[in-house]
Amino acid sequence: MTGAEPTKATPEWLALLAAFDAAYGQAADAGSAPIADHTARLRQALARVQAGPPRLSPRPAADKPVTRWLPAALAAATRGPFADMAMALLAVADRLTWEYGYASLPEALARDYAYCEILGPQGPILADDLILGLVLFAPGTHYPPHHHKGIEESYLALSGRWSQNHAASHAPGSLVFNPPATEHEITTGSAGPCLLAYGWLGDPRRLAAPGMVLS
Repeated sequence: MTGAEPTKATPEWLALLAAFDAAYGQAADAGSAPIADHTARLRQALARVQAGPPRLSPRPAADKPVTRWLPAALAAATRGPFADMAMALLAVADRLTWEYGYASLPEALARDYAYCEILGPQGPILADDLILGLVLFAPGTHYPPHHHKGIEESYLALSGRWSQNHAASHAPGSLVFNPPATEHEITTGSAGPCLLAYGWLGDPRRLAAPGMVLS
Protein backbone atom coordinates (compact mmCIF):
# COMPACT_ATOMS: atom_id res chain seq x y z
CA MET A 1 0.00 0.00 0.00
CA THR A 2 1.09 3.56 -0.52
CA GLY A 3 0.48 4.71 3.06
CA ALA A 4 -2.08 7.25 1.85
CA GLU A 5 -5.53 7.16 3.41
CA PRO A 6 -7.80 5.03 1.15
CA THR A 7 -10.58 6.87 -0.62
CA LYS A 8 -13.74 5.79 -2.40
CA ALA A 9 -13.08 4.09 -5.74
CA THR A 10 -13.90 6.31 -8.72
CA PRO A 11 -16.32 5.32 -11.53
CA GLU A 12 -13.63 4.15 -13.95
CA TRP A 13 -12.19 1.72 -11.39
CA LEU A 14 -15.70 0.50 -10.52
CA ALA A 15 -16.34 -0.10 -14.21
CA LEU A 16 -13.18 -2.19 -14.42
CA LEU A 17 -14.29 -4.36 -11.48
CA ALA A 18 -17.65 -4.86 -13.19
CA ALA A 19 -15.83 -5.88 -16.38
CA PHE A 20 -13.74 -8.44 -14.50
CA ASP A 21 -16.92 -9.89 -12.99
CA ALA A 22 -18.65 -10.09 -16.37
CA ALA A 23 -15.62 -11.70 -18.02
CA TYR A 24 -15.35 -14.39 -15.35
CA GLY A 25 -19.07 -15.01 -15.61
CA GLN A 26 -18.75 -15.36 -19.38
CA ALA A 27 -15.82 -17.79 -19.18
CA ALA A 28 -17.06 -19.91 -16.27
CA ASP A 29 -19.17 -22.38 -18.27
CA ALA A 30 -16.42 -24.81 -19.18
CA GLY A 31 -18.15 -28.04 -18.16
CA SER A 32 -15.56 -28.44 -15.40
CA ALA A 33 -16.58 -28.60 -11.73
CA PRO A 34 -13.20 -27.28 -10.44
CA ILE A 35 -13.30 -24.32 -12.84
CA ALA A 36 -16.93 -23.58 -11.96
CA ASP A 37 -16.10 -23.71 -8.24
CA HIS A 38 -13.07 -21.43 -8.66
CA THR A 39 -14.91 -18.83 -10.72
CA ALA A 40 -17.90 -18.87 -8.36
CA ARG A 41 -15.71 -18.25 -5.29
CA LEU A 42 -13.71 -15.59 -7.14
CA ARG A 43 -16.89 -13.75 -8.13
CA GLN A 44 -18.22 -14.03 -4.57
CA ALA A 45 -15.01 -12.47 -3.24
CA LEU A 46 -15.26 -9.73 -5.86
CA ALA A 47 -18.91 -9.09 -4.96
CA ARG A 48 -17.89 -8.53 -1.34
CA VAL A 49 -15.37 -5.91 -2.49
CA GLN A 50 -17.95 -4.24 -4.73
CA ALA A 51 -20.45 -4.09 -1.85
CA GLY A 52 -17.78 -2.63 0.46
CA PRO A 53 -17.81 -0.07 -1.20
CA PRO A 54 -14.40 -0.50 -2.87
CA ARG A 55 -11.50 1.45 -1.36
CA LEU A 56 -8.89 3.07 -3.56
CA SER A 57 -5.28 3.61 -2.51
CA PRO A 58 -3.56 4.90 -5.67
CA ARG A 59 -0.01 3.78 -6.44
CA PRO A 60 2.48 5.70 -8.56
CA ALA A 61 2.12 4.76 -12.22
CA ALA A 62 5.11 2.76 -13.49
CA ASP A 63 6.07 1.32 -16.87
CA LYS A 64 8.40 -1.51 -17.84
CA PRO A 65 10.02 -2.12 -21.25
CA VAL A 66 7.22 -4.51 -22.28
CA THR A 67 4.56 -1.82 -21.83
CA ARG A 68 5.58 -0.52 -25.26
CA TRP A 69 3.25 -3.33 -26.41
CA LEU A 70 0.29 -2.32 -24.23
CA PRO A 71 -1.46 -0.06 -26.79
CA ALA A 72 -1.38 -2.82 -29.41
CA ALA A 73 -2.54 -5.45 -26.90
CA LEU A 74 -5.47 -3.31 -25.74
CA ALA A 75 -6.42 -2.40 -29.30
CA ALA A 76 -6.59 -6.10 -30.19
CA ALA A 77 -8.54 -6.84 -27.01
CA THR A 78 -11.22 -4.27 -27.91
CA ARG A 79 -12.01 -6.47 -30.92
CA GLY A 80 -12.14 -9.68 -28.86
CA PRO A 81 -14.54 -11.53 -26.56
CA PHE A 82 -13.58 -9.40 -23.53
CA ALA A 83 -13.91 -6.05 -25.30
CA ASP A 84 -15.70 -4.48 -22.32
CA MET A 85 -12.73 -5.19 -20.07
CA ALA A 86 -10.37 -3.76 -22.67
CA MET A 87 -12.40 -0.56 -22.89
CA ALA A 88 -12.45 -0.27 -19.09
CA LEU A 89 -8.69 -0.77 -19.01
CA LEU A 90 -8.14 1.99 -21.57
CA ALA A 91 -9.72 4.43 -19.09
CA VAL A 92 -7.06 3.67 -16.43
CA ALA A 93 -4.10 2.60 -18.59
CA ASP A 94 -2.03 5.64 -17.64
CA ARG A 95 -2.45 4.86 -13.92
CA LEU A 96 -1.26 1.25 -13.88
CA THR A 97 1.76 0.15 -11.84
CA TRP A 98 3.72 -2.41 -13.87
CA GLU A 99 6.27 -4.54 -12.02
CA TYR A 100 8.15 -7.85 -12.11
CA GLY A 101 7.41 -9.55 -8.79
CA TYR A 102 10.80 -11.30 -8.75
CA ALA A 103 14.03 -10.23 -7.11
CA SER A 104 15.90 -10.96 -10.35
CA LEU A 105 14.95 -11.93 -13.89
CA PRO A 106 16.76 -13.08 -17.04
CA GLU A 107 17.46 -10.07 -19.25
CA ALA A 108 15.13 -11.24 -22.01
CA LEU A 109 12.23 -11.76 -19.61
CA ALA A 110 12.78 -8.34 -17.99
CA ARG A 111 12.40 -6.85 -21.46
CA ASP A 112 9.34 -8.86 -22.51
CA TYR A 113 7.18 -9.40 -19.38
CA ALA A 114 5.53 -7.45 -16.58
CA TYR A 115 2.39 -7.60 -14.49
CA CYS A 116 0.22 -5.11 -12.66
CA GLU A 117 -2.13 -5.57 -9.74
CA ILE A 118 -5.59 -4.03 -10.12
CA LEU A 119 -7.18 -5.28 -6.91
CA GLY A 120 -5.46 -6.81 -3.91
CA PRO A 121 -3.37 -6.10 -0.82
CA GLN A 122 -1.16 -3.67 -2.78
CA GLY A 123 -4.04 -1.85 -4.46
CA PRO A 124 -4.87 0.40 -6.12
CA ILE A 125 -8.25 -1.18 -5.27
CA LEU A 126 -7.81 -2.78 -1.86
CA ALA A 127 -8.75 -6.36 -0.97
CA ASP A 128 -7.31 -8.99 1.35
CA ASP A 129 -8.56 -12.34 0.02
CA LEU A 130 -8.51 -11.76 -3.74
CA ILE A 131 -6.04 -10.42 -6.29
CA LEU A 132 -7.00 -9.37 -9.81
CA GLY A 133 -4.46 -8.10 -12.28
CA LEU A 134 -2.90 -8.20 -15.73
CA VAL A 135 0.12 -9.90 -17.28
CA LEU A 136 1.61 -8.52 -20.49
CA PHE A 137 4.00 -10.41 -22.77
CA ALA A 138 5.82 -9.32 -25.91
CA PRO A 139 5.46 -11.56 -28.98
CA GLY A 140 7.40 -14.80 -28.77
CA THR A 141 8.03 -14.71 -25.00
CA HIS A 142 8.83 -17.73 -22.84
CA TYR A 143 7.82 -17.33 -19.18
CA PRO A 144 9.80 -20.05 -17.35
CA PRO A 145 8.27 -22.71 -15.08
CA HIS A 146 7.02 -21.39 -11.76
CA HIS A 147 4.28 -22.04 -9.22
CA HIS A 148 2.36 -20.22 -6.51
CA LYS A 149 2.34 -21.99 -3.16
CA GLY A 150 -1.05 -21.83 -1.46
CA ILE A 151 -2.61 -19.77 -4.27
CA GLU A 152 -5.10 -20.91 -6.88
CA GLU A 153 -4.88 -19.01 -10.13
CA SER A 154 -6.82 -18.43 -13.29
CA TYR A 155 -5.95 -16.62 -16.50
CA LEU A 156 -8.39 -14.94 -18.87
CA ALA A 157 -6.97 -14.37 -22.36
CA LEU A 158 -7.71 -10.81 -23.54
CA SER A 159 -5.52 -10.68 -26.65
CA GLY A 160 -2.83 -12.75 -28.37
CA ARG A 161 -2.32 -16.50 -28.56
CA TRP A 162 -0.42 -18.48 -25.94
CA SER A 163 0.18 -21.92 -24.52
CA GLN A 164 0.65 -23.25 -21.00
CA ASN A 165 2.95 -26.23 -20.51
CA HIS A 166 2.92 -26.74 -24.29
CA ALA A 167 -0.49 -28.43 -23.97
CA ALA A 168 -2.74 -26.25 -26.16
CA SER A 169 -2.97 -23.02 -28.10
CA HIS A 170 -5.24 -20.60 -26.22
CA ALA A 171 -7.08 -17.81 -28.03
CA PRO A 172 -8.76 -14.67 -26.66
CA GLY A 173 -11.82 -15.58 -24.60
CA SER A 174 -10.26 -18.66 -23.02
CA LEU A 175 -9.81 -19.36 -19.31
CA VAL A 176 -7.02 -21.50 -17.81
CA PHE A 177 -7.18 -22.67 -14.19
CA ASN A 178 -4.18 -23.64 -12.03
CA PRO A 179 -4.82 -25.26 -8.64
CA PRO A 180 -2.39 -24.26 -5.86
CA ALA A 181 1.28 -25.17 -6.48
CA THR A 182 0.65 -26.18 -10.12
CA GLU A 183 3.94 -25.91 -12.00
CA HIS A 184 3.35 -23.98 -15.22
CA GLU A 185 5.19 -22.13 -17.96
CA ILE A 186 3.83 -19.87 -20.68
CA THR A 187 4.88 -19.37 -24.29
CA THR A 188 3.29 -16.65 -26.41
CA GLY A 189 2.70 -16.51 -30.14
CA SER A 190 4.86 -14.42 -32.45
CA ALA A 191 2.08 -12.56 -34.29
CA GLY A 192 1.47 -9.95 -31.58
CA PRO A 193 1.59 -9.21 -27.85
CA CYS A 194 -0.34 -11.30 -25.35
CA LEU A 195 -2.42 -9.72 -22.57
CA LEU A 196 -3.87 -11.91 -19.84
CA ALA A 197 -6.05 -11.00 -16.89
CA TYR A 198 -5.49 -13.13 -13.81
CA GLY A 199 -7.21 -13.93 -10.55
CA TRP A 200 -5.65 -15.29 -7.36
CA LEU A 201 -7.49 -16.78 -4.39
CA GLY A 202 -5.75 -17.79 -1.17
CA ASP A 203 -5.10 -17.06 2.46
CA PRO A 204 -4.69 -13.29 2.95
CA ARG A 205 -1.24 -13.80 4.46
CA ARG A 206 -0.12 -15.68 1.35
CA LEU A 207 -1.64 -13.12 -1.02
CA ALA A 208 0.11 -10.29 0.85
CA ALA A 209 3.52 -11.99 0.40
CA PRO A 210 3.30 -14.55 -2.44
CA GLY A 211 7.06 -15.05 -2.68
CA MET A 212 7.26 -15.44 -6.45
CA VAL A 213 10.22 -17.61 -7.54
CA LEU A 214 11.08 -19.04 -10.94
CA SER A 215 11.69 -22.79 -10.81
